[in-house]
Order: sequence, then structure tokens, then C-alpha cells
Amino acid sequence: MIKSMTAFARETQGGPFGELAWELRSVNHRFLEPHIRLPEELRALETAVRDRLAKRLQRGKVDCTLRYDPAVGVVGSLRVNRAYVEQLLAAGDEISSLIGRSAEPSAFDLLRWPGVIQEQERDLDQVTDAALQLLDQALTTLLQTRAREGERLAALLRERCDRLQESAVRVRVRLPQVMAGVRKRLADRFVELRAELDAGRLEQELALVAARLDVDEELDRLEAHVAEVRAVLTRDEPVGRRLDFLMQELNREANTLGSKSADVEVTREAVEMKVLIEQLREQIQNLE
Repeated sequence: MIKSMTAFARETQGGPFGELAWELRSVNHRFLEPHIRLPEELRALETAVRDRLAKRLQRGKVDCTLRYDPAVGVVGSLRVNRAYVEQLLAAGDEISSLIGRSAEPSAFDLLRWPGVIQEQERDLDQVTDAALQLLDQALTTLLQTRAREGERLAALLRERCDRLQESAVRVRVRLPQVMAGVRKRLADRFVELRAELDAGRLEQELALVAARLDVDEELDRLEAHVAEVRAVLTRDEPVGRRLDFLMQELNREANTLGSKSADVEVTREAVEMKVLIEQLREQIQNLE
């Protein structure tokens, strides 16, 4: 199934631990480039998050944000480090005796001293397990969105392939008229030069011009590349790089067709082909 790299997913979950919310945003990029934002208390999840992203996504720049709102009572309780406070008070008394002046600290003075208040560690296992399960759900939603967008893009690509094919057919139909026009211009030129209209010489000159204007191979290759694009769009795998290569090949054939053209209509078709190929190329940049 063709997948787009542009998508968004949001999943939330509540429980005894509080509320978790994942937001995933992805846009096109040549490689997988995750940007992960986690709450401070859940920083240890980063490696597991990266592993999950790498297993399910191949390409794209992915912004991955987790928000955690702990439930009331879940936040770790505060504890006074009594031994440390006693040491601080003893040190204060000693300094007071040295300077000959008493300076009793207030309770809030002591609370501001680093290490006086300690937060008891919380058991975050339940939160981390729930966060990773919720991430799996968010990734599933993201992939479903990417698949839907990919199918929409694939339909647009097929429509432009149809138009490329139609343009190639019009060029093939036009070619006999082009050669008839070349024959007439050559014959008229012979008359202008008052040269003897030798049939053999005319055919020889016509053959040389025809060789320079021959675009059958270019049209054959162009149609083959269009057929390959259609085939690639049916694959159940990442196809962006393969399609990007095919766009280069299609553009090469359209350029050669335009450079060989000796007819306004054929030139117009070559320009139309290049426009369609550029549209294809732009849309393909969003495919995985």
C-alpha cells in the first residue's frame, strides 16, 4: 500500500496514574528523522520510543511529543532530611559563637537550602508501560492516515500518467504529418534552387532528416517508464525513491523529444510532458 509521509495523529489515555497524550506529526524527508519531546520524569523512555518509530516508519521527519498530567496524589511526597537540617543548625550555632552574634534561621530559610527537602521516588512502571502502549496506538493511527493520504496521491499520480500516455499517443499520430511537411519543404527547396528534382536525391535528404527527427525510441522508453510507474504504485512497500528515479528518466526522454522536435505541435506536447513530470515529481516527494 502506498503511504504518504505527511500525517498527524493524537491519542490520549487516562488512568489511576493521571492522563497521557501523544501527538505525532510527520512530513516528507529523505530519511527517518525523529524529534522526540518527553516530560522530564519520563526521559528514560526515549530509547524505547526511537526503537518503535524505527520499526514502523521508514522515512519522514517525525515530531513525537508526550504530555503527562499526573493524577492528584500520584506526585511523590516530600520528606525533610532531618539529619541534614541538624547539621545545618549546628554549623549555624558554631558560626554564631565565632562572630559573637546570634542569628536564628527561619524555617523558610532552611527550606530554600538545597537538600533539605527530598522528594520520595515514584513508581513510574505503570506510567511508562501505558505510555508505550499508547504510542503504539498513535503510530497505528498515523500509519492509517499516511495510507489514506498515500492512496489519494496515488490516484493523482495515475491521472497524470494517463495524461502523459495520451500526450505520447498524440505525438505518434502527429509524426507522419511532420514527415509529410518535411518532404514538402525539401521539394520546395529544390525548386527554389532550380535544382533538378531527382527522386533519389530527395529520398536521400529525407532519410537524413528523418534520422535526426526520429523519436520512436524516446516515445517507447517514455511509455515504458510510465508503465513502470503504474506497476510501482501497486507495490506494498516504500516506493518513493524508485519513483523519484523514474521521474529523472521520464524527464530525460521529454527533454530529448523537445530537442528533436521540428514541429510546433510536437514541441507543445513535449512541454506539456515536462509540466506533468514536474507535477509528478513534486507529489512523489511526499511518498514513503
